[in-house]
Amino acid sequence: MGTPDPTQYHPLKAAIWMIGAIVAFSSMAVGGRSLSGELDTFEIMFYRSLIGFALVIAIASAGGTINQIRTDRLGLHFIRNLCHFFGQNLWFFAIATIPLAQVFALEFSSPLWVTLAAPLFLGERLTATKLFCALVGFGGIMVVARPDLSSLDPGLIAAALAAIGFAGSAIFTKMLTRDQSITCILFWLTGMQLVFGLITAAGDGDLALPSAPLWPWVVLVAIAGLVGHLCLTKALTLAPATMVMPFDFLRLPVIAIIGMLAYGEPLNIYVLIGAAIIFGANYLNIWTDTKSRRK
Repeated sequence: MGTPDPTQYHPLKAAIWMIGAIVAFSSMAVGGRSLSGELDTFEIMFYRSLIGFALVIAIASAGGTINQIRTDRLGLHFIRNLCHFFGQNLWFFAIATIPLAQVFALEFSSPLWVTLAAPLFLGERLTATKLFCALVGFGGIMVVARPDLSSLDPGLIAAALAAIGFAGSAIFTKMLTRDQSITCILFWLTGMQLVFGLITAAGDGDLALPSAPLWPWVVLVAIAGLVGHLCLTKALTLAPATMVMPFDFLRLPVIAIIGMLAYGEPLNIYVLIGAAIIFGANYLNIWTDTKSRRK
């Protein structure tokens, strides 16, 4: 997705869309944690993808974009969705086992992994500034995680690996957007992950059906995931990433407050400091890249 024309910037509209993204992603985290007591991550992904697939088909049919679904790049779709499935499963595991703010803080490291992998997959140049930002961001990850090498928390490992999975998904999505429509990408995203979820969830011969009280949470997780990415994408069409990203960072204090009020999670100053370092590294990277492209 290209940077919007400066004459067409709409910061206020972008901010409104980002509020929608913050609400959606925070809702998905709460919904995922609510489901984790009864469903495993594979089952959550299966039901999420089932509902998401139905929504994509319905919306594409109503909007007349169903004919945009193509099969010429199935291999790349498969790799992209495998990365996302890997990352999303680990993310759901992490939100059930460690404080929500810690998960979101580590998730913000995903763009740094994209920076390091982009030269290999996208042919982008790895400049000294990008490398510096990646190193600073990694320092922020260490501040957030403060790993105890004698006893590593599986939830922290899952959250860190989820960020790498999301980075892979972002890289291959960028490759797909060169000639694939959003409808096509979302169709194969939900369709393939529906199959992945069915195989992994039913692999042990026991695919749990959510109890009646959990179905609203299942629907919330499915809708919130799609709405969150839609809001974020829409915001980036209305304002440059340098304007949008600070709003995205507001997800951290919001989820920290939710974690404190809903689950009694303490506000950890190290998480906030580390997240600020990660954000600063990401912002510097985006700002220098935007400035370079304008030149």
